Amino acid sequence: MRPKKIRFINFNPQTIYFKPRGVPLSSLEENILTVDELEALRLKNYKKLDQIKCARKMEISQSTFQRILCLANQKIADALINGKAIKIEGGVIKMNNEEKRKFKCEGCKYEWEEEFGTGRRSIMSCPKCKSEEIHRIDQDGHGSGRQPWGFKGEK
Repeated sequence: MRPKKIRFINFNPQTIYFKPRGVPLSSLEENILTVDELEALRLKNYKKLDQIKCARKMEISQSTFQRILCLANQKIADALINGKAIKIEGGVIKMNNEEKRKFKCEGCKYEWEEEFGTGRRSIMSCPKCKSEEIHRIDQDGHGSGRQPWGFKGEK
């Protein structure tokens, strides 16, 4: 078997585990969904891109993209139908910094971008006004739904 080609991804999942509610983890079987499989699902089903564009973004052939997508759908269907947990990890991937993380200052309303891989703790304040009341925002300009990243009282 030949080695797998690196798949480029533009999404770093924050949540990496899903399980049926009310079932102890110790009694569940797990399906492993690789990060490239999640990226295929994200591009095709969430971003609603056609397979050719999806394959280009991941820098793989369309047929390879189709195989990845089918495998991801199979794993998710199995987990939903048979009550299994889904763990997201692994894959032959490289982060493509085409999409950047966006932030907004609640103080001065300044917005800026940071490369993926920049840790949360390295973004402590607004680069313009130095306020610590900053939020990560999505591509539509809305907040992530999380608390502000301000670190009031912590020094």
